[in-house]
Amino acid sequence: MILDKTKEILEQPAKFVSKKVISFEVKAVEKLVPDRLLLFYLNTLDKHVPPRAIEGIINGLDKLPPRLRSSLITAADEYVPDTVASSRKVSAVISGVYKYLPDRIIPPESAADWANIKTRFHIPTLLSRDDRHKTLKP
Repeated sequence: MILDKTKEILEQPAKFVSKKVISFEVKAVEKLVPDRLLLFYLNTLDKHVPPRAIEGIINGLDKLPPRLRSSLITAADEYVPDTVASSRKVSAVISGVYKYLPDRIIPPESAADWANIKTRFHIPTLLSRDDRHKTLKP
């Protein structure tokens, strides 16, 4: 009961602050970050970061408690303003990084929120290396 009241009191200011701060950051990225730099870093991630490093990060995220992962996904779905999704550059970065997250680390209770985030930021579903090898073998 007390937790619900505290949540209600803090929710509106948190949404307001996140909307203002994140919207400012998005405007700064859109204005100051050149397309070539953005493309360079996304290509570096795709071509030069070893798959073992990506798998290590995913395994680290998998060790987080499901409740914490669920609350992070819910917060991202509720508190990230639409200006982020409408930003071409920021949306490309989010999509480029989050495409490596497999659906197996998403808690079942957050599946709907994760689907909203994937749709909003145009995050593709990337097959893991293991899945690709399984489908190629007869």
